[in-house]
Amino acid sequence: MSLSGHVDAFARALAELKRRSGRSYRTLGERTGLSSSGLHRFCQGLAVPEHFEVVARIARACGATKAELVELHRLWAMATSESAGAHDEPVARQLPAPPARFAGRERELAHVTAALAAQPAAVVISAISGAGGIGKTWLALHWAHRNLHLFPDGQLHVDLRGFDPTGSPVPPEAAVRGFLEAMGVAPATIPTDPQAQAGLYRSVIAGKRMLVVLDNARDTAQVVPLLPGSPTCTVLITSRRRLTRLVTAHGARQVDLDVLPEGEARNLLARHLGADRLAADPRAVDDLVAFCAGLPLALGIVAARATSHPEFSLAALADELRDHAGRLDAFNIDDAEANLRAVFSWSYRALAERTAAAFGLLGLAPGPDIGLPAAAALIGTSTAEARVRLRDLEAESLVQEHTPGRYRMHDLVRLYAAEQAARDLAEPVRHDASTRLLDFYLHTAYSGERLLDPYRPRIVIGRPVAGVAPHPLPDLARAVTWFEVEHANLMEAQQLAARHGRHTTTWRLGWVMHTFHYRQRHRRDNLVTWRTAVAAVEHLDDPGDQARAHRRLGVALLDVGEHREGLAHLHRALEEFHRAGDVAGQARTHEAFAAAWDQQGDSERGLTHAYEALELYRGLDDRTREANMLNSVGWYHAALGDLTRAAEYCTAALALHRRVGYVDGEAYTLSSLGHIAHRTGDHARAVEHCRAAITVLRSLNDRGEEASTLDLLAQAHSALGQHDQAREAWSQALELYHSQHRTAEVLEVRSRLAAIDTVA
Repeated sequence: MSLSGHVDAFARALAELKRRSGRSYRTLGERTGLSSSGLHRFCQGLAVPEHFEVVARIARACGATKAELVELHRLWAMATSESAGAHDEPVARQLPAPPARFAGRERELAHVTAALAAQPAAVVISAISGAGGIGKTWLALHWAHRNLHLFPDGQLHVDLRGFDPTGSPVPPEAAVRGFLEAMGVAPATIPTDPQAQAGLYRSVIAGKRMLVVLDNARDTAQVVPLLPGSPTCTVLITSRRRLTRLVTAHGARQVDLDVLPEGEARNLLARHLGADRLAADPRAVDDLVAFCAGLPLALGIVAARATSHPEFSLAALADELRDHAGRLDAFNIDDAEANLRAVFSWSYRALAERTAAAFGLLGLAPGPDIGLPAAAALIGTSTAEARVRLRDLEAESLVQEHTPGRYRMHDLVRLYAAEQAARDLAEPVRHDASTRLLDFYLHTAYSGERLLDPYRPRIVIGRPVAGVAPHPLPDLARAVTWFEVEHANLMEAQQLAARHGRHTTTWRLGWVMHTFHYRQRHRRDNLVTWRTAVAAVEHLDDPGDQARAHRRLGVALLDVGEHREGLAHLHRALEEFHRAGDVAGQARTHEAFAAAWDQQGDSERGLTHAYEALELYRGLDDRTREANMLNSVGWYHAALGDLTRAAEYCTAALALHRRVGYVDGEAYTLSSLGHIAHRTGDHARAVEHCRAAITVLRSLNDRGEEASTLDLLAQAHSALGQHDQAREAWSQALELYHSQHRTAEVLEVRSRLAAIDTVA
């Protein structure tokens, strides 16, 4: 039943605006961020918004004029006065105004709401944690105002200033005293003993449907004295730290805030600047969203700059943020609470000395994340000690363990960490840390590469530096998994080594990634690593390494269709190998020339180089490479139409591969024999060879050759009229081609699938 007088007049005016707008409660809720039930209570006179800003949002969503807003303010002021006077005792309304612009977070909001239904017989506590600037307070206030109707007996709020740089955290007894006074307890009657104060607080709040918002808590000890004892109460807590003891001892629900997804970040920017301004320069908006990396505070700072300088284009603002090294400067404004450096510093100052040093070093790590063993090498400690440091940093919301044993930093936090490392850690400390990390990646990748291709000639990499324990890779499967997980970090590690002039490490990192790149058909990445390696090896006085790097770069260029430049590097390599008297190097370069000419359709010239390589390998008594070249010679004969000689050479290659136990070569030769059998019309034999090859290729995780062999298998099935089997094999090949960005093959397989569907 509604209150009379001014409350009723206010409610009628608000309801009339809603009626004229023609909008439903649900639509208004979407436009204002308020719940449908809360809007209904306001329009029925069952509740009056505590802040006029909420009324103004509803009115604007209904299309109110300026005069109507003025009249609504008059009615609201009288209604709030009447509503307050209708109670026998004061009702605390301590919530700050809700965030004027809020976007997204529906999953997190629903998580808090769900806690109410899940714990009807206990105090409902939600602990919202996350990094500085992630939007914890905004989420708490937005949820609180959306659900005010659930707490008719009042709302308590205190900023506990847990990470305030200008003063100490608020003592729990001071917060309790403030709550008691807000609820009408006479100051003279409040006991001086903290435990007695807490007892009185729980007695006064008992049985009331109240919300308690404890913002910016430092730790669990600061919060516990402020928890009500009555199951009718709900508590929202925000903290940069994960308050684990609240979860274990008090049944709190943990709500971890991460960065905003791209769509929600755009919506938040649009709430600040308007959709029209964003639509005027979509490319600049893309850049701004990317540079802010989903951090609400960063988006708010950019929006404030854009609003205060409407004459500036968004492209100009994006240009300020484009410089990676100086990006934090663009987020530097006078307001300490809205200055990214200042906000991050509040968490940094709370760190113990060793944890602060680890934080700075993590800011120097290349790549999007870091695994625990790599972090241990970087910090220069055991994995157990590194885990303690990382957990301390995660507790402060400065890193996130996004998957078990792997940690990442927000991009802007990483920039801040690197600044602190440059300021607080001596240059030799930073140098030694990066040396350990690069050595960790190099030695672990080298051991993994030996598992991927144990027959590849070794290079000398020495022993790891002190403090580095390479991650053990006991078998091929785990080596492949490690390369997949660490691939982006390895690529960035090589670039880091190159920027710092560590030429030997740079070239070696290119070498250890080669087999993985080749097997997975990461052709562009392979080209990048070998270009970087060649630039580095030119600074070294080792003609053999220079020749090997030029040969690999030549092959990488040929793989992406850069034939002229690729052949030039192969000629350079062959000259260097001749000059050094390196017969094995010459043989491998002839092998590369053979593939290069075959790619250009000159299989006869390719066959000449293949024979040259075969004779050189025989002279070296290298049976593995001899078997490989027997297969290659057979392949080039097949390309030239001599299928009989092709079968002879490939059959000899298969026998030799099996004799020396080289399963990689066995798989490739089985594919060649499948191709030859298909060409000769023996499609059943082609299916047999292809299936055998695919079994081996899958055990090696060689997805590139697996895709090609599946394609061939499908062709053989199709020729036999086995359309279902052909469709299945082509579908598998198509998925692999897609993942390897092999566009021409994708289009060809799609065409074949369409044709077989027509026939079937």
